[in-house]
Amino acid sequence: MTDADRRVWVLEGERADAARNREAILNAAIKLYDTADDPAAVTMNDVAAAAGVGNGTLFRRFADRAGLLRAVYATRTQALADAITSGPPPLGPATPARRRITAILDAIVAVKLQNRSLTLALERADQASGGASLFTAPYYEAVHALLAELLLEIVGAERSAWTAHALLSATRVDLIDHLLSVEGWTGQHIRRQLADYVDRLLGPEPT
Repeated sequence: MTDADRRVWVLEGERADAARNREAILNAAIKLYDTADDPAAVTMNDVAAAAGVGNGTLFRRFADRAGLLRAVYATRTQALADAITSGPPPLGPATPARRRITAILDAIVAVKLQNRSLTLALERADQASGGASLFTAPYYEAVHALLAELLLEIVGAERSAWTAHALLSATRVDLIDHLLSVEGWTGQHIRRQLADYVDRLLGPEPT
């Protein structure tokens, strides 16, 4: 059973009222986070009230604010995850390794640019709740493992894991936020600089 099959099975096995509650909570949270000046200021009480559910229901479904933020962020990144896992080039498995690395890193930055406040709120909530660090979060571990595998044929086994960390460090949301807010960069400039950094670290893509 694939991960996608497993997700479908879980949702199909979910009680109808529980599924409705989950959908209502996620929809309410997305609306609140999208309209708030600072998603970190949105409380669990705010989300429960907007979704029309009790606090107990909200906490049973998502445990804490970090868990809810992760669920909302997962909805924003699912399309990217699907494209990397099974999509066509340049993100999908059929893409040559060097080209795919550049495309994946650029797509990650694009998603974070589109969801900057939400991503920052999630990282801060994880830190406040004593959750996983950036480097042990499941999403980071999965992307790092994929990049390290793709890098094997480019930099060799000894350097692949470290190089994957180095490349991912250039996609950190706190760096992106600093460049936009303090340095005055644009999203396009960040993406161009990232592509240049990848070229300098790995060499340009083969023609």
